[in-house]
Amino acid sequence: MSATPRIKPYSGPALLSYGFRPFFLLGSLWAGLEVLVWLPVLYGDMTIPTLFPARDWHVHELLYGYLAAVIAGFLLTAIPNWTGRLPLQGRPLAFLVLAWLAGRYVVTFSDRIGWLGAMVVDVAFLALMTGAVVREIVAGKNWRNLKIAALLGLLGVGNLGFHLEAHTEGTAVYSARVGIAVVLMLVMVVGGRIIPSFTRNWLMRREPGRLPATFGPFDTACLILSGASLAAWCVAPEAVATGVALVGAAVANTVRLVRWAGDRTLADRLVLVLHAGYAFVPLGFLLSGLTAFDIVIPSAGIHAWTTGAMGLMTLAVMSRASLGHTGHPLAASPALQMIYIVAMTAAITRIGADIVLEWRAPLLFVAAFCWTAAFVGFAVLYAPILCRSQRGLAQ
Repeated sequence: MSATPRIKPYSGPALLSYGFRPFFLLGSLWAGLEVLVWLPVLYGDMTIPTLFPARDWHVHELLYGYLAAVIAGFLLTAIPNWTGRLPLQGRPLAFLVLAWLAGRYVVTFSDRIGWLGAMVVDVAFLALMTGAVVREIVAGKNWRNLKIAALLGLLGVGNLGFHLEAHTEGTAVYSARVGIAVVLMLVMVVGGRIIPSFTRNWLMRREPGRLPATFGPFDTACLILSGASLAAWCVAPEAVATGVALVGAAVANTVRLVRWAGDRTLADRLVLVLHAGYAFVPLGFLLSGLTAFDIVIPSAGIHAWTTGAMGLMTLAVMSRASLGHTGHPLAASPALQMIYIVAMTAAITRIGADIVLEWRAPLLFVAAFCWTAAFVGFAVLYAPILCRSQRGLAQ
């Protein structure tokens, strides 16, 4: 059972009263606007003053920018529940937010700042976050969640490696895969907790019947197999042995998802979207495995993981956590359901652009438009409850 967090009196801006508020809002805005810029950069219609190649800037800012922000918002909100300690708020939280914003600025304008200065400023955010997470987990003696802190630290190492690899090699390949693998492991670990838990809670309130399987040896074996195959993918993604391992992980994660009884959650969109988002995890493993046999191009699996699993899962977590922690009913409004549909469309069309190559250009435009609409739409829809303490969510 999770500990109950203690709350201290707070009279500052509501946006800085809890970690999810600034990071969910700013992160979602950045995710949408970054892709809006990325497409004209991809086609040479505009340039940005970054030392990273255009593709690397895009990858870095979604992986170590947007996703890092959402992970920070989630952890700063979940850890007080895990440990019973006070949440980070006010000036310390503002400092972390400014560190994240500074990273977005220096990476985008690194051509004017210099690679070393940009690297130091950018990597500081995940280093500070890891230190804060470790401190809270250790102080709360919540040892079981040290693995979450370890993954966050590894993500920070991946970010450092991204800067170094891009500077020395001209592009960041290995460190991009490391970042994807780490975030995917976080999705599988955290998803393995919250998806069956939320599903069970919802089903128990309604009708008896099949319930999600509890975490057990199969889940442990699935995570070990997935982690091992991702490690091999980071080093040798096109090796046949890697392909076999990835396909095996696809099967294991499919079985894991089926065991969570998602087919019984059609009436609750907040729960259903978690299952839908996780479905892109095994799809990514499958497509990445097929890459080793020259059946699909490498980016197909990558976009199943990033645009699909990470994009949809983060939207699902952000919307649910924001509602729950501000006293709103846990129900998906019609506007929020539309955001989920648009995000799903972005994922499907982005994967399709890597599979149906003759339709690549139009599918890329559809994917980019839908991604931006989903994340900017989330920011607009949720800004009222993220920026003020009183209830009131635009419908």
